[in-house]
Amino acid sequence: MKKLNSILGLVVALVLMNPNVFAQEKNAPTYKLITNVNVWDGTSDKLVKADVLIENNLIKEVKNGITAPKGATVIDGKGGTVMPGLIEGHGHLYLNGLTLADIENNKGYDELAIRAAVKAEAHLMSGFTTWRDAGGMGTGLKKSIDAGIVNGPRIYPSGALIGPSGSHADFRNYTTPNETMFGAHTSAARNAMSFTADSPEAIKTAARQNYMQGATQIKIMSSGGIASQFDPWQLNAFSAEDIKAVVEVADAYGSYVMSHAYSKTAIMRCLDNGVKTIEHCLMFDEDVAKKLVEKGAYMTTNVTSFSPLIDQLDYIRTSPMSKKKYESAKIATKDFVANVKKYQPKMGFNCDAIGDLQNGITQADYSIYLSGELFGNLFTLKSLTSVNGEIVKLVGDVLDPYFEGDLGVVKPGAYADLLIVAGNPLEDLTLIGANEKWFDASGRAGDDIPGMKLVMKDGKVYKNTL
Repeated sequence: MKKLNSILGLVVALVLMNPNVFAQEKNAPTYKLITNVNVWDGTSDKLVKADVLIENNLIKEVKNGITAPKGATVIDGKGGTVMPGLIEGHGHLYLNGLTLADIENNKGYDELAIRAAVKAEAHLMSGFTTWRDAGGMGTGLKKSIDAGIVNGPRIYPSGALIGPSGSHADFRNYTTPNETMFGAHTSAARNAMSFTADSPEAIKTAARQNYMQGATQIKIMSSGGIASQFDPWQLNAFSAEDIKAVVEVADAYGSYVMSHAYSKTAIMRCLDNGVKTIEHCLMFDEDVAKKLVEKGAYMTTNVTSFSPLIDQLDYIRTSPMSKKKYESAKIATKDFVANVKKYQPKMGFNCDAIGDLQNGITQADYSIYLSGELFGNLFTLKSLTSVNGEIVKLVGDVLDPYFEGDLGVVKPGAYADLLIVAGNPLEDLTLIGANEKWFDASGRAGDDIPGMKLVMKDGKVYKNTL
């Protein structure tokens, strides 16, 4: 008996001396099992009946008849549909003033930051679990979300927009001097929201500054725009040498460049010199379609560009110059919708909303509706999930802050960024917020899409009304 007690005592002592025993218990995986659902996986044209098992923050299994592991949380989906969380491929959380001029002249960075945090949470509760920010922000909000300080989607930030003086990235007033690099006399430049750079070397410096501050990819303005003051949309703002310079820096970081480009010259110049995503791409045609395939590149387009309501936007309504630019762009891009239907490019969802919280929500809802009307529900859903999931992963393993799993799909190994909706989204986009009304839409808080019953990001449930 004494010998047995001695052996037991030795075993206990060895256990107490080995902290890994308790670490294993403490770090034991947690499980959630979603049952009684259909699954839309982000790519298919139909739903399948399956359960979804989540281990920690990743999807482990998607199949029928999964047995719940011991201690698992079981979520009864009540016959709804599990689908990937939505991904914004081109958003601007910090560009939340009425216009670019309002942001430059009337909004301090603390106000913009607070408004951005409120927008981030509202968009998460609207089902957007990932957000590629297309310029105009630093990484503070992303870090705060990742740390659990505030709620919001995963963010892939681009840092400050980069363009030459007088371009779509130039937030100056007419009387603002430009005496130093990056237009440092502007509020936008001081707050690292928008840099002006007028030579290949200056562009490289601006890009490196963005990466130093935590950007995952670089956004350039290689053509003009409509919302800005100085530049016609037809402007081909960056030369081939300029584009090669910024792509060289992005390649050095294992990353990529995204480019605002309206004109066909700007689009083709970007693709020929290594840009991986064309933002807006309004002059899309057969030549561009072939070049996108050849280069393994993508496009994202704000479909509101083709809405009959777009001239009600504040920056068009209040600016004769912007209104004139819009009218000429409308004529030049008249074949865009027909060409997209014909050539079926890999096109990511792009809301591109600036302005306050309600503007962002109502424009996103209307954009989903309009995309469905123009291109069909499946094309729209893929643009919101798997296509944008591929786009954000262009960043590469080195800089990818969310490198453990795929995004925009429901499959083993993907992040558990999921929605449960009360119906079939392939048949009804209102389940994810689609609304045929835009400016006259009734305001909503972000978490009140009736058909969206559950919002999960990284395995954590943020909304559950099942």
